[in-house]
Amino acid sequence: MTSEYVTFGLAPAMRAGGVLADGAYQTHRDFLDFVMDGRPLLARLADLDAVSPLAADLGPSALAEQVRRLLLEAEAPLEGGRRVIYGCPECEGLECGAVTAVVERDGPDVVWRDFVWQTGDTPDVERDGYHDIGPYRFRGEQYRAALKRLLTADGAPAPEVPTGPRALLIGQRAAVLAKLAAALRTIGIGAEITLDAVGAHADELRKYGAVVFGRTVRPGECDAVRDAFAAARSDAVCVTALAPIVPLLVAQVEQALDRTPHDRRRLLGLTAVAGGAEAVVEVASACRVRLAAHRLDRLSRPHAHELFDTVLAPGTHRIPLDPRAVRGRSFLTARTSDAVRVTPVDRRRQAPGGLRFGPSGD
Repeated sequence: MTSEYVTFGLAPAMRAGGVLADGAYQTHRDFLDFVMDGRPLLARLADLDAVSPLAADLGPSALAEQVRRLLLEAEAPLEGGRRVIYGCPECEGLECGAVTAVVERDGPDVVWRDFVWQTGDTPDVERDGYHDIGPYRFRGEQYRAALKRLLTADGAPAPEVPTGPRALLIGQRAAVLAKLAAALRTIGIGAEITLDAVGAHADELRKYGAVVFGRTVRPGECDAVRDAFAAARSDAVCVTALAPIVPLLVAQVEQALDRTPHDRRRLLGLTAVAGGAEAVVEVASACRVRLAAHRLDRLSRPHAHELFDTVLAPGTHRIPLDPRAVRGRSFLTARTSDAVRVTPVDRRRQAPGGLRFGPSGD
């Protein structure tokens, strides 16, 4: 067993929700990830869509139970002293698959070992094990201090536990904003619609992580809302709706809610270049990336196309785009399990000297 120590920590993380190109819903989850020697453990699992048991939407008693399990103050829920490290973000069923590990004491230390992908009562460590992950040895005092900070004396979640996200939609209660609010609530993001947030109490404004301006909101009204949020010392991100396409707007909200530090992000950038002929995707570590196109046709009807879905290695990747998918007013969304990025597609071709000419398409 390893004799080298690693540091143990916790960091806010997000499983990005959304409305996918095929119409399926993906639940937004805020949780705390495990950090080993300064690096999030989930980042080592390139194509895994999962969350830790320390999720924001757990009730106080359920969260306390998860903390006690990791502190070894409660019985392991699985055979062989195994505990769930990452589970399905949509449900709690083991049948969906989970990353489990043996968590045990070794003298004053705590050790996590034998990581495995488990879908039943008895895992096959040899076949399904993560042989390049762990074992991890933590100094017991530092390990327990990090986890105990999650609970107050009365058992309620401490400030370190992320709270559920909320978005404020500014504009008329038109069909698009109403559909956007419904979609956000479906994936676990609180959403309210209002015509004017200027007179709202500062404490209320600080509850929102994102503000979306509808297409009917005038520039002066947007400025007044921004000033109100600034006066309330809110860190909410204000975004302007790109187009009346609900999955695209949901992606904009998810991007605005992302508070992941830059040095811990896997999806770093998304742009469309060469007159809309290709997308440029930049990733910091190996991860599964799904690329989709959204567009409006001449009759303002929305269309969605799945373009790309695979695990990318770290670096910058140029991905050819299907010209049929990016006609007219088009936008791209790139998704990993923990992030979403949105960009418009500029189909004007670059002329010599930096001049642009000739919009084309629908």
